[in-house]
Amino acid sequence: MSSSKVSNQSVRVRTGNRDLMKEINLSIVLNLIRSHGPLSRTDIVQRSGLSQGAVSILTGELLASGFIREIGEGQSKGGRSPVLLVLNPHAGFVIGIKLTERAIVAAITDLEAAVVYSKLYPVDCLQDPQVAIEAIIQVVEKTLADSAIPRSDVIGIGIGLAGIIDSQEAICCYSPILGWRQVPLAQPIEQRLHLPVYIENDVNTLTIAEHWFGTGRGVSHFLVVTIGRGIGMGIIVNGQLDRGIIGGAGEFGHIVLQPGKPQCSCGKAGCLEALAADPAVVRMAREAIEEGRQTTMLQGVHDISQLTFDHVAQAANQGGEVALEILTEAGCWLGRGLSYLVNLFNPKLIILSGEGTKTGDARIEAARQVMMQYIFDRLDKDLDLIVKPMEEEAWARGAACVVLGELFKHPINRDNRIGLLRGVV
Repeated sequence: MSSSKVSNQSVRVRTGNRDLMKEINLSIVLNLIRSHGPLSRTDIVQRSGLSQGAVSILTGELLASGFIREIGEGQSKGGRSPVLLVLNPHAGFVIGIKLTERAIVAAITDLEAAVVYSKLYPVDCLQDPQVAIEAIIQVVEKTLADSAIPRSDVIGIGIGLAGIIDSQEAICCYSPILGWRQVPLAQPIEQRLHLPVYIENDVNTLTIAEHWFGTGRGVSHFLVVTIGRGIGMGIIVNGQLDRGIIGGAGEFGHIVLQPGKPQCSCGKAGCLEALAADPAVVRMAREAIEEGRQTTMLQGVHDISQLTFDHVAQAANQGGEVALEILTEAGCWLGRGLSYLVNLFNPKLIILSGEGTKTGDARIEAARQVMMQYIFDRLDKDLDLIVKPMEEEAWARGAACVVLGELFKHPINRDNRIGLLRGVV
């Protein structure tokens, strides 16, 4: 944050609520230390535009509250060596939940989004919202007990799931995977656990994690595209997550590229998801086997209905020509879709993730080549496409980062349920 921005914010609230002004200045100092630490108090004065006396008081209160800590002396520029300050990552913890069809993945992170505990819990009947709510509550309770993290140290809970999520109203508007419509997910969990609960589209959770703590940190315009069972997208524009009007921004997998066929799970036909996602690869593999084409994909498979994406990927890794052709075709469709994104958003960075990125080079390399072929002139300048496979834990960590993102927001924009400076203000 530049000095001019800080000064403007401070001036704007000086005639207003004194506690709010203090919280804003505390937040400024804390975020400077979080983003640029270790910093000395002199560094903070220079970066923030706050007075030396104000910084001394604010850092003293942050030290007393445990949000920051001293790590020793820095290099002297004449006179006494400055004492360096850093964020104390264990000043609080956050629980992240990733909800899938048949499991709940839980992770506890510290304030730097480092995972300190995680576990996958298989659960049946999550298509029933009441079953899912009760299961999430039980998972949170068990995770806290097993990790020995005191409930009093937990700042909040983030929940990520596929679908259209109204994060402001904390409602799952529609989840095709779970079959949910208009499910108020957060409120009953919050009432039972007495902790702030936030819900978000699962790809958006990864995007928030990348924006705050990952590859997208400091990048104002970037996209996260996930490929696996489906194809999704998270959007950062001008440093802000774009959710759309009702949380539906980023339904990239349902742009229609080939009208008429094949059928998509959304009910339409010819969607990118139906042409390039993992189920599309399996469908093409089964069609190839039915046509009698030479294939190694049936090794260990006694029934074509048992064929999975992993069988196709394994066959491709062993050099199976048909499997390689199928993954390449899926990659070409994906690359065409990615080129549309570049032409629409002109991003600096595209992070390609999801379980579908673990299949070797065939699909990804085809996607990269076709994307470059169809990009409008010069829009590839300074564009980075980074492949970043993620495990289930990363999705739960992403859900935790929804809470951390809220935690470190400017106080005027922050949800007042988040006790960032509890005991300080």
